Amino acid sequence: QVRMVASGGGLVQTGGSLTLSCVISGRSIDPYVMGWYRSSPGPGPEFVAGIVPSGLTLYTNSVKGRFTISRDNPKNTVYLQMNNIQPEDAATYYCNFRSRPLPWGRGTFVTVSP
Repeated sequence: QVRMVASGGGLVQTGGSLTLSCVISGRSIDPYVMGWYRSSPGPGPEFVAGIVPSGLTLYTNSVKGRFTISRDNPKNTVYLQMNNIQPEDAATYYCNFRSRPLPWGRGTFVTVSP
């Protein structure tokens, strides 16, 4: 069974930093585009950042210059380095496969204080 478990969230001050991790089991991430998503008022989580197998990245405009997505294929793990965190970044964060998405796994909650 494929599982995606995100961790690393917590309480952070405005302007602070967090590093999120997502460990995937049951499916190798090597050939897949991976992404980070976060909760939104819409029907599902919104796209935040993506990374292709070669390492090229894409970000939603609101996080460009502040967040960095990376991957460690041998560890089957995807990371999101969040810098200069703002109140609007508060959300539950999830990872998933962009090309072959699965039902949302375990997210990690980021809370932002003034």
